[in-house]
Amino acid sequence: MILVSLFAALTAVGAFITIPFQPVPFSLQTLFTLLAGMVLGSVAGPASQIIYIFLGIIGLPVFAGFKSGIGILIGPTGGFIFGFVISVYAIGRITEKKETINIFRYLLAGSLGTVLIYFFGIIQLSMITGIGMKNALFVGALPFLPGDILKIAAASFIAHKLNMTSFVQK
Repeated sequence: MILVSLFAALTAVGAFITIPFQPVPFSLQTLFTLLAGMVLGSVAGPASQIIYIFLGIIGLPVFAGFKSGIGILIGPTGGFIFGFVISVYAIGRITEKKETINIFRYLLAGSLGTVLIYFFGIIQLSMITGIGMKNALFVGALPFLPGDILKIAAASFIAHKLNMTSFVQK
């Protein structure tokens, strides 16, 4: 439970490290989201993200730009946040078997997780803003790809090292 709370807190810290783009800000949330799945697995990982979302719903300013409230979740960027839970579950399923895991599986899991975050985020961004799927992809995903590739690599390396040292037990 301590690690679940830690990753909820780390996701919030990642939201504070933000470069304001419109309509979607650049933050380090996804780095910690990817790590949650890789380190905690498919049960505890999503729990950390659900706690993170709950903290934002009850009014703590844990979302990007020090924002909170249900309005963020039903707004243009809410799909990305909901995508965190699905992403972490998928990543956890792929990386749970430590005896068969290697850095390439972490990279694959992180890539799939990022695609899932984009998938849910782009759909809601498109629906809420009315800009269409193509334009939502251009403003909600493509500008973030280089940074997200670096986050995938960093999360994969960190998780691989943590799991090699038996830091966490899944």
